[in-house]
Amino acid sequence: MPNSSAKFRCNNRGRQEAGRRELLSRSLQSAQHCLEDQDFGTAYAHYLLVLNLAPELKSSVKETFQFTLFKWAEELDSLARIQDLLNCYEQALELYPNDEVICNSMGEHLFRMGFRDEAAGYFHKAVKLNPDFADAKENFYRVANWLVERWHFIMLNDTKRNLTYLKAIENAVQSGCKSVLDIGTGTGILSMFAKKAGASFVYACELSKTMYELARDVVAANNMEREIKLLHLKSLDLEIPKHIPERVSLVVTETVDAGLFGEGIVESLIHAWEHLLLEPK
Repeated sequence: MPNSSAKFRCNNRGRQEAGRRELLSRSLQSAQHCLEDQDFGTAYAHYLLVLNLAPELKSSVKETFQFTLFKWAEELDSLARIQDLLNCYEQALELYPNDEVICNSMGEHLFRMGFRDEAAGYFHKAVKLNPDFADAKENFYRVANWLVERWHFIMLNDTKRNLTYLKAIENAVQSGCKSVLDIGTGTGILSMFAKKAGASFVYACELSKTMYELARDVVAANNMEREIKLLHLKSLDLEIPKHIPERVSLVVTETVDAGLFGEGIVESLIHAWEHLLLEPK
């Protein structure tokens, strides 16, 4: 009897595998027919089925799947079916999470929809995945021109201003301020000043996705990614101990240009004090 049971299970698995192969074959044929008929939506659905049933086929159908996705996305865009379009890209990125071409295409759609910060994130990921991907680099630089305010460059090149901030932070840290919160970190320059001055713990928050990603790159390039905790977060939403483990002894910020009111720096600082982000004196 044990041998009979094992044989039955083996035969059952064999039948299941044969059924799976038959379904895959039919789905691939149907997808090809749909592409020939320019029925991209149905072709896309067939490829989703195939790739979920047989992940081992990802490499062999990748280019055809990309073509089908992009054509179907164009149709959805023309029909203003925005949520369906975004859902398709989310499904595609679940199957191909490290595909720079899909990331770049997703970014292009988001940019056209006006979601520039989100688009920058996908363009940035595409460039990180493939630094030689010219289209993604061009797209990232283009969207960065929309998102990175010109005054960032002016401030970064203002040597006197930066040295003044550096000296002030060094004085504060040497006076005993060992934990620092940088509100609106931008490129992360003040956080790095604090760490170089000897602060034990440095936290930095940045609302803009583009500037947050830029700060991560800058901090990593200076070998401080393990020493500065970057948060893609509005300062008003900071919570202890959810985001930072304890109250800090020093808050620094550089958001003091014409964005004084637009960036909410006054409100942010009041919030920081009221919610005890600062240690009591």
